[in-house]
Amino acid sequence: MSRIGKLPVAVPAQVKVAITANHLKVEGPKGKLQLDLPLRTKAVHENNQIVVTRDSDDSEAKALHGLSRALIANMIKGVTDGFVKKLEINGVGFKAALQGKLLNLTLGYSHPINYPIPDQIKVTIEANTKITIEGPDKQVVGRVAAEIRGYYPPEPYKGKGVKYDYEKIERKEGKTVQ
Repeated sequence: MSRIGKLPVAVPAQVKVAITANHLKVEGPKGKLQLDLPLRTKAVHENNQIVVTRDSDDSEAKALHGLSRALIANMIKGVTDGFVKKLEINGVGFKAALQGKLLNLTLGYSHPINYPIPDQIKVTIEANTKITIEGPDKQVVGRVAAEIRGYYPPEPYKGKGVKYDYEKIERKEGKTVQ
């Protein structure tokens, strides 16, 4: 049995779970999420727990078993607590601003970058250089943070760019004149 897959997922009291065939719906205080389970796995909701099972013991079924359980656990955590990613912008004149559901980034290019914020994602900005991305879906929060960082990844010479708050940039020494 998969070591991750065999663990039951606890369902808090404020979370509603609906399982039909291979489709799972989870609703909580932070939002609603849906998941289509892989064909070789099944989920059962009983006694405030979700238990994931698989139909055979080959390696593909074992991998999908653990994956399904991890995705369900992330959904439960997302609708109760939510997920957060923080970004920092470094560079002279680099800044971010919110305009409704549009994130306006000024990153040293000749044009501003307008990033549309997806539904269920909340973006807040502090001091024009610190961006906080929050939402119930771990994959969407991570994707949004990676796309924003991808517009100007941090460079090693001056340290300019968009980086995660925990990321440490190894600085390189520039060329010297002899």
